[in-house]
Amino acid sequence: QVQLVESGGGSVQPGGSLRLSCRASGIIFSRNDLGWYRQAPGKQRELVARIWSDFTTNYADSVKGRFTISRDNAARTVYLQMNSLKPEDTAVYYCGVGRSLREVIYWGKGTLVTVSS
Repeated sequence: QVQLVESGGGSVQPGGSLRLSCRASGIIFSRNDLGWYRQAPGKQRELVARIWSDFTTNYADSVKGRFTISRDNAARTVYLQMNSLKPEDTAVYYCGVGRSLREVIYWGKGTLVTVSS
């Protein structure tokens, strides 16, 4: 049974930082492409950042230079370091297994990030 468990969400003021974690079980972690996605109220789910099995990374333009995705295969965990947070980053953040949004085969339950003063 595949499980993806996100953690690290919360409330933060604009300009603050958060680090999200997603621990996976039930998959051969090192062989899988992984991504962080988000969905704000009333909007469609969108890619935030992805990291492939060869450690290639890709970011949405809106987060480039502020967010960093990384993975620790030994810990079976993918991370999202979020700096210089803005109110428009407020969303539920999901971890996904797959090469792109359309190819995600497993989803976590999400963790809420709220950026507000």
